Amino acid sequence: MDQKTRLDAYHFYEEEWDDYDRLHDSFEWEVPSTFNMAEYVCDRWADERGRVALFAADEGGRERTYTFWQLRNASNRLANHLADRGVGPGDRVGVNAPQKPETVIAHVAAWKLGAASVPLSTLFGVDGLSYRLDDSESVACIIDESNVDTLREVRDNLDALDAVLTIEVDDPQDDETDLWAATADHSRHFETAETDAEDDAIVIYTSGTTGDPKGVRHAHRMLLGHLPLFLTTFCNLEIRPTDVAWTPAAWAWVASLFDVVFPSLYYGRPVVAYQGGQFDPDEAFEVIERFGVSNFFAPPTALRMMMEVEDPSDRYDVNTVRIIPSGGESLGQSIVDWAEETFDGAAVHEGYGQTEANLTIGDCTALTEFREGKMGFAAPGMDVRIVDPDTAEPTVETGTVGEIAVRYDGNPVCFKEYLNQPEKTSRKVRNGWLLTEDLGTRDEDGYFSFVSRKDDVIISAGYRIGPEEIEECLAGHDAVADAAVVGAPDEERGEVPKAYVVLVDGYVPDESLASELRSHVKERLAKYEYPREVAFIDELPKTTTGKVRRADLRG
Repeated sequence: MDQKTRLDAYHFYEEEWDDYDRLHDSFEWEVPSTFNMAEYVCDRWADERGRVALFAADEGGRERTYTFWQLRNASNRLANHLADRGVGPGDRVGVNAPQKPETVIAHVAAWKLGAASVPLSTLFGVDGLSYRLDDSESVACIIDESNVDTLREVRDNLDALDAVLTIEVDDPQDDETDLWAATADHSRHFETAETDAEDDAIVIYTSGTTGDPKGVRHAHRMLLGHLPLFLTTFCNLEIRPTDVAWTPAAWAWVASLFDVVFPSLYYGRPVVAYQGGQFDPDEAFEVIERFGVSNFFAPPTALRMMMEVEDPSDRYDVNTVRIIPSGGESLGQSIVDWAEETFDGAAVHEGYGQTEANLTIGDCTALTEFREGKMGFAAPGMDVRIVDPDTAEPTVETGTVGEIAVRYDGNPVCFKEYLNQPEKTSRKVRNGWLLTEDLGTRDEDGYFSFVSRKDDVIISAGYRIGPEEIEECLAGHDAVADAAVVGAPDEERGEVPKAYVVLVDGYVPDESLASELRSHVKERLAKYEYPREVAFIDELPKTTTGKVRRADLRG
């Protein structure tokens, strides 16, 4: 590693600590004025030619291994190609691919150009994909075979989109170029753009309860903001030479990319890229065994499914797992007990964050105890408080419910603003606090607990789903006069979207129509967003101003 790029603040795990409060209070941010994520997650490790960055595999049995040296070469070639296509500083590049080496290569290449990458789910339908590419004004898109047909449907409506590079698409169209063919003749040398730590690095979309999905602008410094809780919650204050990280979560979200992928690469540790289909618990055990996964980040839904596998300790060698971070839903003691037994004493940690300010609260059982129903402590460097939901003042007494808030100024993990939505930015950041819109408590020992969402976001298997986008999609169906969507309890996923639909006169409210409406949403939005339940009602409960009273629907 180039010692010039070592930032000592993020190596506190090398010291001896016996008290979490002392660690928290002693930490100070170190953010260089000039900082580019590509240099820190890739280039500084590349001269060690044998150092592995990615173990890649798919359900078909193909395996690939990429060293940091190969990652640097491939991202440099892609950066050179994109530069020739006119992509430069300040531009935005869509990345619509699953867990593949090419996904990391695409993000790193964009950052090397001084451009911002736009992570996109391969589950997006035509509406979901076209809105995000159009709103971000992406000038290029790297897309996998799994979603290329969706892009082709909307390509003509995307005025800014000029370059489309495909991954493993057998028949690229005339205006598309295979990524590897396009970059083969380009130089493996590229001078990474000198970016300010405040320059945009990613634009990642999040859904809320009102309006369209919001483009969250993050600067290069955001990677540094993730590192303290990565070290405490995801590594338990220890990084080993043998560590290998994996998450079954798709590489389109802040939690997968910046809880696992890029922090691991920052510390020169390999990441597993496994392109499977729908999550399979047996397959998860096989991946852990095959690659010796030590840091396994999985949502509670996945862990609950794995708990149903019979005698996994007898069938798989999974004793390499030492840390199981989780989040998105509350962890129960049964998961903790099962994981400790199944993975030979592995520590289970809960973490908390959101797209705008990720990795802010979490466990660190090297210094503290896990407590059921608690999310853990504020991360080193983070000032997290419970504030009054109306005034955004930190006047809420210990143990009393209020809104979870994160100190905004000087916190590198916090977003810059919502793209093209200044009013929503001003509502999100008030009195110097980033308001999470989640209600919670903090007890006398410093443990935070999640109570409920202040808004109506549905959290299903770790996905945050905004109901309004689904409601608008349903309203586009000829049979729908009005619709409202709420979260309904679900034993496996925590909750699932449930739609209450008012029909246009003449339509029959039967299961056939309900199935048609589910498919209507599934084809247009992300596949995890479609309503699992559809109920037909005569009229939606509304306020005098016409706003749907979702609380009445939830009962």
